[in-house]
Formats: sequence, structure tokens, C-alpha cells
Amino acid sequence: MKEYSLPELLAPAGGREQLEAAVLYGADAVYLGGSVLSLRAKCQGFDGKALEEAVRLAHEHGVKVYYCLNALPFDEHLPLVEEQLDALPDLGVDGLIAADPGVIRLALRRCPGVELHLSTQAHSVNASAVEFWSEVGVKRINLARELSKEAMESLIRRFPSMDFEIFVHGAMCLSLSGHCLISAWVNNRPANLGLCTQPCRFEYRGITLTVEEALRRDGPFLDIEQGEDFSAVWAPMDLCLVRWMEEIVRMHPAALKLEGRTKSGSYVAQVTDVYRTALSLAGTLGEKTPEDAEGLPQDAFVEELLHTASRPLCSGFFLPERVVEKAPHDFSPRPVVARVVEPGPNGGWQVEVRSPWNADTDASLLLPGMRRPKLCAGSYVLENHRGEKAERLNPGMHGTLYADLPGIAPGIYLRA
Repeated sequence: MKEYSLPELLAPAGGREQLEAAVLYGADAVYLGGSVLSLRAKCQGFDGKALEEAVRLAHEHGVKVYYCLNALPFDEHLPLVEEQLDALPDLGVDGLIAADPGVIRLALRRCPGVELHLSTQAHSVNASAVEFWSEVGVKRINLARELSKEAMESLIRRFPSMDFEIFVHGAMCLSLSGHCLISAWVNNRPANLGLCTQPCRFEYRGITLTVEEALRRDGPFLDIEQGEDFSAVWAPMDLCLVRWMEEIVRMHPAALKLEGRTKSGSYVAQVTDVYRTALSLAGTLGEKTPEDAEGLPQDAFVEELLHTASRPLCSGFFLPERVVEKAPHDFSPRPVVARVVEPGPNGGWQVEVRSPWNADTDASLLLPGMRRPKLCAGSYVLENHRGEKAERLNPGMHGTLYADLPGIAPGIYLRA
């Protein structure tokens, strides 16, 4: 069976824990930024020594690091842009992600040895734009989420010397690749400086106006999530393309990108793990036989991702008709209850507790490769930070886990 060359799996790293999770669970590269002008002001970010250590950690594990400077800065921000650009060559980052032409111009002058990647904020959707950015010196383009599979495939075939990156999972903006003014207008928090308060996720109530779209009688104009008297009218679904990994591998993109620099370490771990597993399997299923018609275990991938989802998952603009993932009728999302920190006393493991954890419930280890060995209730023991046997550990607590199960290691998450 033919093996296809695999695109790079690019995972978000909003902070140190997320970086460690991405590395442990199989990312080929991570994208991160400083505390300002990286389009994610709410995430921890990396500055100074922390950034140096992040690059070192990633490179020790063969993982590339791309630095985000993809906000759309005003004049008063340019000195800070220049300061960050000047520091990049010595840090050894593998690429710079930018969107603003002014930032790209400065980057070409101040750090010409750093590979330039074009952010989805630049909203590249056509061949002329690709030619322009190629002439400027951009080496990789993150295509806009609004493109269809056919449109992306056409650009990838037409420009073999350009690397293309596509989003396959995560939040989608109500506006074109993040060019939204709702947050700036409502809360004076400009999205394009990384300050978005996500008012599209807020719940609203119509008071004097009812709107009905007259021409689409065959289906809903907007899917509205109703909650009490208020509704999340504007909230788009999240993107999820895990079902189409085989087709995506055949398109030959350079990288597949996971959204989520403001997400938790456990989110990064689970999503990276699913896409790493799906991508690796897709590389060996390029020419399936009829006997192998079932292909990838797509339902298992989707169900695993549903444990992380806060909104419905869908195919976005990838397909002509949007596919919305529906959970099995007996599905119940299980929270991550803890993260293993380090070996503890007497063969135990120190854990950080993230959700209420009752010792009389079954738990599962989240091991790379989507391995989920079970810790049956009664087969493990929990102790609190004082070394006392505990029937329950609560979020924020540190405790010790005693369990005889291979695979437990620092950085591993547990679900119950």
C-alpha cells in the first residue's frame, strides 16, 4: 500500500503547558507569540527568557517553532514590532508568522534570515495574491478558512514552489479570517490587535425586531443556540476536518494547522493527539483496496474531539454542503481531571487536579496515539497534598496518584 508524504502538524502553544502538551502528543511544529501583538493578548505568551527556553525545549524534541507577529499594528506599535523582529535571529525560531505588509517589510529588512509565513489574517484567496506574496519573499501562506477544498487544491497544484498551510480544526470567526470590528465597536477591544472579547459568542435577546430571510425557505438562515431568554445568535460552529484527512493528505499541503492559542493544555493535548493519529494513518491509506473500504476510524476521532468541544463541530467551507458532527445518543463528554507532574513518593505520581475527581469513578490515561488505558475504580488510590487518602480531589489541588499501569509519565492527562 502506497505511503503518502505527510504534511507538518502545526499546534498552538499559548503558554508553557500547552507547548509541552503539543510536543508530547505529536506536533511537528508549534506556533507561539509574545505577550503583545501576536493576535492573542489573552494567552500567556512567551517573552525574554521564557521564549528562549520554549525554542530550546521544542528543538530538543525535533519540533519547529514559528513566532507570531500577526496583529495589524498602528504607528505607535511599530517600535515594539521592530524590537521583537530584532530579537528573532538570535532566538533561532524557524519562521515568522505575519499578516501586515508593513510588518513584513520590516521583517525583510531587520531579520532577513528568518523564513516568512503569511498569516490567515492576510486573507489569501486567489492566485494573484499568491504570486504577489511569493515575489515579496513569503515562503508559506496560511490559506483563508473561507476557501473550499477545490480552491485550495487548485492553488497548491498551481504553485508547487510555495508552501501552503490550511486550518483543519478550531474556532472560526464570524468575519473574514478575523477581520471583525464587533469587539472594537462594542467593547473598545480591537480584534486585530489580539484583544477580541468574542462578542459573537455572547447571548443576545431581540427586543423590538424580528428578522426573517425571505429567500431561503428550504432551511435555516442562521442556526441559533437558544438558552433561556437569550441566544448565541452570531456564534459560528467550530471547524473539524478530521474525517477528510486522507483527501487532505492527497492535496499535498505543507502543513495542517490547529487553532487554539487561548485553549488549555488538556485541549491542545487531546486535539493534537487525534490529528497526529489520524494524519499518520492517512499517510498509509492513500490507495485503499475494496477490502479496506472502512479506511480511517473517523467516528472514533470525532468522538474524541467532542470531549473537547464547547460548540458544534462542522466542515466549515471545505465541502459544498456543510457537514455537522452529531454526538452519539449515549455520548457524554468526560472532563480532564488531572495532569501528571512528576514522580511522587513510594511509587506514586504527583498530579495537578483540573476537575472534581472522585476516587470511586473509572478514569482513563490519555496516552499519545489515542491509547486510552482504563484505571478502574478500586484499582487506584488518591492522596491529598498532606499524604492522606482522599475520596475526592477538587480543582486547584495537588495530590498523589497510586496506580499500577504502564504509560504514566510527566505531562500525561487523565480523564474521568
